[in-house]
Amino acid sequence: MSLNGKTAVITGSNSGIGLGIAREMAKAGADVILNSYTDNDEDHALAAEIAKEHGVKARYIAADMSKADDCRRLIEDAGVCDILVNNAGIQHVAPIEEFPTGKWDAIIAINMSSAFHTTAAALPMMRKAGWGRVVNIASAHGLTASPYKSAYVAAKHGVVGMTKVVALETAQEPITANAICPGYVLTPLVEEQIPDTMKEYDMTRDEVVKNVLLKRQPSKEFATVEQLGGTVNFLCSDSAAQITGTTISVDGGWTAL
Repeated sequence: MSLNGKTAVITGSNSGIGLGIAREMAKAGADVILNSYTDNDEDHALAAEIAKEHGVKARYIAADMSKADDCRRLIEDAGVCDILVNNAGIQHVAPIEEFPTGKWDAIIAINMSSAFHTTAAALPMMRKAGWGRVVNIASAHGLTASPYKSAYVAAKHGVVGMTKVVALETAQEPITANAICPGYVLTPLVEEQIPDTMKEYDMTRDEVVKNVLLKRQPSKEFATVEQLGGTVNFLCSDSAAQITGTTISVDGGWTAL
């Protein structure tokens, strides 16, 4: 599968899932735009590294996904957006009555509203080019719920719903919109949490992974960023041209329960 000649904008992509997706897309030949809210030398170096490794064009554009104007500017500064991967997200855990208003607002803005703004800016480019793919990185929590994650669950459910609307509005065009719903994915951020969790529960690493982190994931294995990138690439392929307005779960059976 080749994405040669396509440009992909991936939000929240200087680490973790977003960076993994960007690497897999570059490996398939896509030019990539990395993004986060920081603007460090390391951010731009990541783009240069990807460009050199895969022989594609890669840039880093700083834009704060909590701000509507920044979301739209990201797409405008990219100049072209054949593939939009809305991945940016944050998390906070607390009971509803204790959930900070500021955290609620930030999670809704970054996890859901940003996808609205980037999509609104990208669709005219896709229509002009005569082809486009919108891939929203939702979550198993876009299809089910967990306690203490009210803002995250609300935002991810909202992303799934918005994905369906975009698909219907572009149904008679060569543009598709789909959501990927990962379960737990092994990222550096998750890896960093394991030692503290081992101490908290007095468990081995394997026990923490299987009985705490992957408690709801029947496969008892993490999804990988490479698998998510491969799923994005598939949705951008000709084989997926009639897949639109749906969710693809990459969750080890979580939502089958």
